[in-house]
Amino acid sequence: MTSTDAVGRAGRRPADKFEDRRRQLADAALQTLAALGYARTSLREIASHSDFSHGVLHYYFRDKVELITYCVQRFKTQCIERYDAVATHATAADALARDAGDGLAATLESDAPMHRLWYDLRSQSMFEESFRLDVAEIDAGLERMIWRIVTTYAHLVGREPACTSATAYAAFDGLFQQALMRHLARDPAALDDLRAGTRSLLERLI
Repeated sequence: MTSTDAVGRAGRRPADKFEDRRRQLADAALQTLAALGYARTSLREIASHSDFSHGVLHYYFRDKVELITYCVQRFKTQCIERYDAVATHATAADALARDAGDGLAATLESDAPMHRLWYDLRSQSMFEESFRLDVAEIDAGLERMIWRIVTTYAHLVGREPACTSATAYAAFDGLFQQALMRHLARDPAALDDLRAGTRSLLERLI
């Protein structure tokens, strides 16, 4: 370790170390949460499937609501960052449509349990008020992500979007959720239909 690393470690604030630990615990809990879903998961259940005790989890997270929302928000933030890069670097409409479709298909295939957990959390927010603010914040971030894709595509073809941001998000969210359900049911056409649907939606929304 260099002297610079030592200084950096020594200079870290307790709040930074606390947040690092929360991220570590959340990452360890993700697989259990994604596999079991909200209703079947407790902090004790998560602890039994990880290297951390129930007491440690409870110290860093008040309850499973806080842990689940933290996990999902962390995952969705990473998704949004990837799609922001797709829109930022796009130079042609066809390439953007292809990359957006491929990206949605790739994350659906590799992270299906996490996306299922997100939809589980969003459904629970209709019954449990404790989820609503966090779900609304995640939804708003996803809506902005989709709108950046749509407006970038529109710009590249020299036209204006023919819908609102909310409409675009609702359309893409429905497309993705249906593809997820089909993929979980082992429909072999789900991913290719998602790719094709992404292109079709972009064309229809401008």
